[in-house]
Amino acid sequence: MNNTVEDKSLRHGKQAHGMNGYEEVIRGYLDKAWARSKGVLQRAIPALLEATGALSFPAFGRRCTVERERVLFDGHVDLGPRAVLASIYIGHVPEHTASLHPLKAFKEIPNSGPYQAAFAVHAEQVLVPHVPKIKIHLDHLLQIFSGHRNTDAPSGDFSFTLYPLPRIPLYYIVHEPDEEFPAAVTCLFGSGCASFMPLDALADVAEYTAQSLLEHCTAWEVQRS
Repeated sequence: MNNTVEDKSLRHGKQAHGMNGYEEVIRGYLDKAWARSKGVLQRAIPALLEATGALSFPAFGRRCTVERERVLFDGHVDLGPRAVLASIYIGHVPEHTASLHPLKAFKEIPNSGPYQAAFAVHAEQVLVPHVPKIKIHLDHLLQIFSGHRNTDAPSGDFSFTLYPLPRIPLYYIVHEPDEEFPAAVTCLFGSGCASFMPLDALADVAEYTAQSLLEHCTAWEVQRS
């Protein structure tokens, strides 16, 4: 995570306790999540209830499985930032859906000022050099992120929505480069996202969505070569 309040506390914990700093944060949010009944939590996420009693749902383009004390991605225990964000999400998610419209820019969310510069760099600008790659692999990205193309985009050359977490839609507007202007990427939030998790964590969701998106694109490029 970058430049957020959550990040500072996680870095401190990591320095003091090795990976236990992350593990303690994850377990704290899991304790909060499992304080609700399993049925309520299953509906709120929403998630599938597995035979083991764990809950599973798509997160950051992978299969996330949440047990009482740990988070797994694609069957492997994860103690990194994505696991932290998944645990924060299930610890906070309310029992209602987040509407996509009206869209909201990150800077329009109250109290987002301290995170705006990092958000622009790590959630939007990081994608700009990879716009051609994103366009080529867009159909695959939409499939693994449970997303869709946007037919109502007010501008841009192409636009799409991804769901890095089941109730957190991110709406992207992409301008391809031309003779006059470089490429540009704008990431907007569904209007209700700010009520689903703390603001610093929400910014980090967009950052790690960008990272996950590029990781998938790179893997597909390697497979093609």
